[in-house]
Amino acid sequence: MSTIYKIIPAGLWRTAERSGVFTGSEVDSRDGFIHFSTAAQVAETAAKHFAGQPDLLLVAVEADRLGPALKWEPSRGGALFPHLYGPLKLDLVTSVVPIPLGTDGVHQFPDLAA
Repeated sequence: MSTIYKIIPAGLWRTAERSGVFTGSEVDSRDGFIHFSTAAQVAETAAKHFAGQPDLLLVAVEADRLGPALKWEPSRGGALFPHLYGPLKLDLVTSVVPIPLGTDGVHQFPDLAA
């Protein structure tokens, strides 16, 4: 199985927990899908889109469980990124962990090696 990741502000995730579904961030809504990253892409995603932002969470989901709503599409530099065309049901989430900022202001990720 392949795990994919969504970086989410903690407040937005708390809203999703209350409703039982994550429908996406403002950027996701604008683009028409929920942006995910692979383990190899997540640190660059954080640096590019969330630099210096505190109170972020890393949400993990098994890609295979998302079915045909998950599409792998080219993005940065032609790399394939996972995009979910539909809401994320929270019962499909395998883990949610904080992404702390290091003293250098760079997000510190857990070891994502499978």
